[in-house]
Amino acid sequence: DVLTPGTVFRDCGDCPEMIVVPSGSFRMGSPNSEEGRGTDEGPLHHVTIPEAFSVGVYEVTVGEWDSCFDAGGCSRASGSGRYDLPVARVSWDDAQEYVAWLSAETGEDYRLLSESEWEYVARAGTQTRYWFGDEITSSDANYGLNEGHTVSVGSYAPNAFGLYDVHGNVLEWVEDCWHGNYVGAPIDGSAWLRSDGGNCGGRVFRGGSWHYYARYLRSASRNWLYTDFHNSDVGFRVSRTL
Repeated sequence: DVLTPGTVFRDCGDCPEMIVVPSGSFRMGSPNSEEGRGTDEGPLHHVTIPEAFSVGVYEVTVGEWDSCFDAGGCSRASGSGRYDLPVARVSWDDAQEYVAWLSAETGEDYRLLSESEWEYVARAGTQTRYWFGDEITSSDANYGLNEGHTVSVGSYAPNAFGLYDVHGNVLEWVEDCWHGNYVGAPIDGSAWLRSDGGNCGGRVFRGGSWHYYARYLRSASRNWLYTDFHNSDVGFRVSRTL
C-alpha cells in the first residue's frame, strides 16, 4: 500500500503508532536574534527532506519498550511505570537495540530520526521558537518541573504534523554524531555521521524534558550525551523509512 502524508498506521500490535509526514524544505537552526539561542544553533541553513517518511506519533512508551524486553530484543528493563508513559533511562545504545528489534519483527526499516528530520517534524512548518509560537506555558508542554515527572504521552496538543510531545516530557535521541555548529552539515535530511570535527561517542538529543527550562524546549535547541548515558528524562521517538 502507498502511505500518503497524514496516514496513521501500526506495523504490529505492539509497534509504535506512526504517521506519514510529507517531504519539504525548512530553515534549520535559529537566527541570532532568537531569545535563548545557543551558539551551536547556527548557521541557519536550508534543508530539503526529499521524500515522505513516517515518524512515531508519540515518544516510545514503557509498554512498547517492554514488548522488546520481554522478547529478548532489548537488554535493559524499563523499570516501573505505567505503560502509557514515555520510556526513560534509555541510552542511545539501548535505542539502537529497540529499532533493530522492531525492524527484525516487522521487516521494515525502523531507525532513529536524523537531527534535521527531527527539527523538520517538530517545527511542522513553523519558524517560531516552539511549534505553537514564541511563548510557552504549562498548558503547552511538560517542562520546568511543572509536573515533576513524566506524564502520559499525548497529554498535550499535537502539532500540525500530528506529533505529540516534541517539546518536553523526555529528551529524544536522534541518530547524529555531535558537532558544535552546522558548518558542513548535510542539507538533504540525512544524519551527520562523519567525524569531521565531530564527536561520534556523543550523540544528539532534542526537545527538552520534564525538568528542563523553557529555552531548552525550543525547536532549534540541541545538545548531546554519551551513547551509554541514561537518566530519568532521556527517551526517544522512532522513524520508519517508507
